[in-house]
Amino acid sequence: MLSAFVNVFKIPELRSRILFTLGVIIIIRLGSAIPCPGVNPNVLGEFFRTVVDQQAQGSVVGMLNLFSGGALENCAIFSLSVMPYISASIMMQLLTTVVPTLGKLAREEGGRQKLTQYSRLLTVLLCLFQGYLLSIGFENPESIPLLHGIHGIIEKLGSPLVPEPGWSFRLITMISLTTGTMLLMWLGEQITDKGIGNGVSLIITIGILARLPAGLVQGWSKLISPSSITASSPFLIALLLLFLFGVIATTVAMTQAMRKIPIHYAKQVRGNKIYGGQTSFLPLKVNYSGVMPIIFAQAILLFPSTMIGFLVPNSVVAARIANSLSAGSLYYALSVVLIFFFSYFWVATQFNPVQIADDLKKHGGFIPGIRPGAPTSEFLDYSMTRLTLAGAVFLSILAVLPMVVQNLLGIPAITAQFFGGTSLLIVVGVILDTMRQTETYLLQRNYDGFLKKRKVGKTAGAAIATNAVKERTLVWIYTFIGILVIAGITVSLFKK
Repeated sequence: MLSAFVNVFKIPELRSRILFTLGVIIIIRLGSAIPCPGVNPNVLGEFFRTVVDQQAQGSVVGMLNLFSGGALENCAIFSLSVMPYISASIMMQLLTTVVPTLGKLAREEGGRQKLTQYSRLLTVLLCLFQGYLLSIGFENPESIPLLHGIHGIIEKLGSPLVPEPGWSFRLITMISLTTGTMLLMWLGEQITDKGIGNGVSLIITIGILARLPAGLVQGWSKLISPSSITASSPFLIALLLLFLFGVIATTVAMTQAMRKIPIHYAKQVRGNKIYGGQTSFLPLKVNYSGVMPIIFAQAILLFPSTMIGFLVPNSVVAARIANSLSAGSLYYALSVVLIFFFSYFWVATQFNPVQIADDLKKHGGFIPGIRPGAPTSEFLDYSMTRLTLAGAVFLSILAVLPMVVQNLLGIPAITAQFFGGTSLLIVVGVILDTMRQTETYLLQRNYDGFLKKRKVGKTAGAAIATNAVKERTLVWIYTFIGILVIAGITVSLFKK
């Protein structure tokens, strides 16, 4: 595996792509530190360090700051990140399956380009709307639940969050945030075209990983502080790290897991040639919907709590309702229900067993023991329903893990959010996809891949590792690294 990282820089094209991606990432991180005009970044930064990052339960503003890579705590020009573009793309994708006109446009030549333009226009509108709400919230930070506790920071520092409120500040903030999101969207497209990996997904992943050091520091200070240290602290840290690597390994395995439906193709004689007679398989992923159910569930639950804070700012009852919908047991219970619903909804809109059965029948393919046509469609629908149930259970467990870790260990939310939820699933999925793209370049140049040493040139089967081998290899890698880290920390603590 280490030799594969060395071989990466021996391929000129791959080396240039990686360096280009790293250069864009540096630009993104610099943009996350440039504040918008008219906002006091010292007040906002102190609020996040002393209030948001120390909360026992996660919050809406903390989650937004996570996905922006810490840009929100600086009120930077990249505070909205690429989330408006992702929201617009998801909305257009769902509308394509619901609205017949858009569905017909997607199948026409050049229709995808038009839908992409519509998504970009919708992104601008969402950015302007979210920028306006954010500017209103910054002008009146004490009146909305999202910034609860910032009044004490303002009194402590003796300076307001927005020294000169008004429409000029609102317009400047709206334009700055919209421009920042559109620039991020363009940089993401450049990474996809000239770099390595999916640009937009990579931007989100970099933002999440940028908060990892702060999360580790907060968790370490909580567990090793003089007021909380006990004789079992070294073992608690060791158990926590082992649990973290176990969660990561399980997430990798479930992300890669699939059921392979065998497909046989009948022999067909056309002239003097014989076609077909081959055996293939149809991959059905266990987690077919990916991270989408968690994103949809959080968006639906966070939208009412956010709007309640803006519409009814001074109501105690409204604040309680907003808090219950953004954190706590009710939030996670509703999240599990919505995750199950959207898991099946996403599969129902994206997976079409009737079309797959018809395509197999046209090309002479069939599933052994299943008749072509309607029986094949019913079999695929039944198989996908059971797999979706397993995937929904996995996503639900992953979504509630941060709350379990917080309640059992009492660590801050900024640390617990890396033990599950949307952030972990996004990071694992994007890193695996980037590794696959990098490995493709290595195999094309007769280099060893990341997960199993093999050479290209003899057979196609020798060039492709099976999913089971990849999963077992990754599990052993994470376990080995975890043992080394645990051993080092335990020895250092006992020496003290």
